[in-house]
Amino acid sequence: QVQLVESGGGLVQAGGSLRLSCAASGRTFSRYAMGWFRRAPGKEREFVAAINWSTGETNYADSVKGRFTVSRDDAKNTVYLQMDSLKSEDTAVYYCAARAAVVITTHPRTYDYWGQGTLVTVSS
Repeated sequence: QVQLVESGGGLVQAGGSLRLSCAASGRTFSRYAMGWFRRAPGKEREFVAAINWSTGETNYADSVKGRFTVSRDDAKNTVYLQMDSLKSEDTAVYYCAARAAVVITTHPRTYDYWGQGTLVTVSS
């Protein structure tokens, strides 16, 4: 049973930083793609970033490119989302997701497993 547990959300001022963690268990994730998505109040879930666990290849939404960095730690079976220069429009619930395939995708329906989400609030 795959389990994804996010942590690291909270309240931060605009311009600040947060690092989200996603602890993954229940599989060997070397042939998985891991994604971060977010849902802001009143909006649909949107793609933020993704990483191929094996190769480290990454992809980012244009809205976060240059500010957010996705990475993984093989020893800890954990994926991270480093968020810098945060803006009020980054306020959302952030979700970690796993896709049982090595190809990175941006559509949430292509991901097989989801965490419970962690709330990030950026005050202006």
